[in-house]
Amino acid sequence: MLEGFKVEPIICHEGIVLPMDRANVDTDAIIPKQFLKSIRRTGFGPHLFDAWRYLDVGAPGMSCAERPINPDFVLNDKRYFGSSILLARENFGCGSSREHAPWALYESGFRVLIATSFADIFFNNSLKNGILPIVLEPSSIEELFTASSKDIPLKLFVDLQNQTISDNKNFFKKFNFDSGYKDRLMKGLDEIGLTLSNKELIKEFEEKRLKARPWLTIDPSERL
Repeated sequence: MLEGFKVEPIICHEGIVLPMDRANVDTDAIIPKQFLKSIRRTGFGPHLFDAWRYLDVGAPGMSCAERPINPDFVLNDKRYFGSSILLARENFGCGSSREHAPWALYESGFRVLIATSFADIFFNNSLKNGILPIVLEPSSIEELFTASSKDIPLKLFVDLQNQTISDNKNFFKKFNFDSGYKDRLMKGLDEIGLTLSNKELIKEFEEKRLKARPWLTIDPSERL
């Protein structure tokens, strides 16, 4: 996490589902390698799925406003404009460990990812950046793909507190989720924020430590 970034809490989320009917979507597809020169955490959204989204070759610093888009790519389908829940198949986020991948997804408005499985490092990077990755069994994923591929886009309501996903019709599913990560997402805490939430305890510990070991404050040059 970069200094100055604040994770937005996720308690309940409602959004349109973007059905990306692909397995093994790797991080180079999510944000291609040529865009990894910056660690500013912003500016990656327009290049999300760049090689699939556009018909030309993307490069850092270029404007995407006039680039030719691929009409066959789901992100360019008007039905899914404004979507904030991404649906995929197994092993989403495989490949290199680049944290730029969840940065690009977050900046593009995605707050929830639903798939059969995720690559471990990508899963953890998503959590650190305020994105909720949910694992469902293949039958539920298949049901959601069918529902989200119709003319009217599918809206889902995700309740992290109760760990449920539902639509306004017949779909209702509970999902498993680690209680520690759940607490952090609901409070909007990344690892730095989690540490700072204990700053009084840290301060108390340091004061006691220095009182018991006063020599730790002595300049090293004065110890000789």
